[in-house]
Amino acid sequence: MSTTLTYTVPGMHCGHCKAAVTEEVSALEGVESIVVDLESKRVDVVGERLDDAAIRAAIEEAGYEAA
Repeated sequence: MSTTLTYTVPGMHCGHCKAAVTEEVSALEGVESIVVDLESKRVDVVGERLDDAAIRAAIEEAGYEAA
């Protein structure tokens, strides 16, 4: 069964930001899909056995901070 984890990423503001976060997070094991909303600064990650710490680290690797 899939679960969804939601993060607020205040520093995102453009297509490059969205692409960077999507690329880093989508490479993680268990991630099925990602929805990045630049207007709300929100990232929804859907998948099985998601690792919160790994997702936060991937967002940081992309250059942003997850709240």
